Amino acid sequence: MFSGELISFAVIAFLLIFSALGVVFMRNIVHSVLFLAATFVLMAVTYLMLDAGFLAGVQLVVYAGAVSIMVVFAVMLTKRSDLHETNLFNRQTVPGAILSLLIFLGLSWVLVKTPWNLADHPQVDPMAINKIADLMFGKFVIPFEVAAILLLVALIGAIILALEVKPQK
Repeated sequence: MFSGELISFAVIAFLLIFSALGVVFMRNIVHSVLFLAATFVLMAVTYLMLDAGFLAGVQLVVYAGAVSIMVVFAVMLTKRSDLHETNLFNRQTVPGAILSLLIFLGLSWVLVKTPWNLADHPQVDPMAINKIADLMFGKFVIPFEVAAILLLVALIGAIILALEVKPQK
């Protein structure tokens, strides 16, 4: 009755939702970052299940790798007296939950009302990844390098700002 693909998707989807909720509801910010990394990895697994290997690779490298490391650096460089009390709840929890529920219901309604006819969609070009790679390492190599330098400068700036300023004698 249920195929292996459906069961594995259901398990991955459950874990993905659980880890995304863990990002939001964990009181310890380090635990929130770990759940964020798990969310990124599970999203990459979802891309793999959709036969989008390139997107899965980009998800792992850019988000699970780079973004998670940047967040960990930001957390560790921020001087807090007690990391267990860094992600406290506030009065916006109930309005945020109501807004999230409304967005979820709206997106679910759009999903149900959309006529899904897969026969109308064009087939994926198997050479599309080669074309993307040619563009990334050819025409758009300078913008990617500039973005990398900008991220490096932002990281160095964050480290300098986080350093303790010593009083002058």
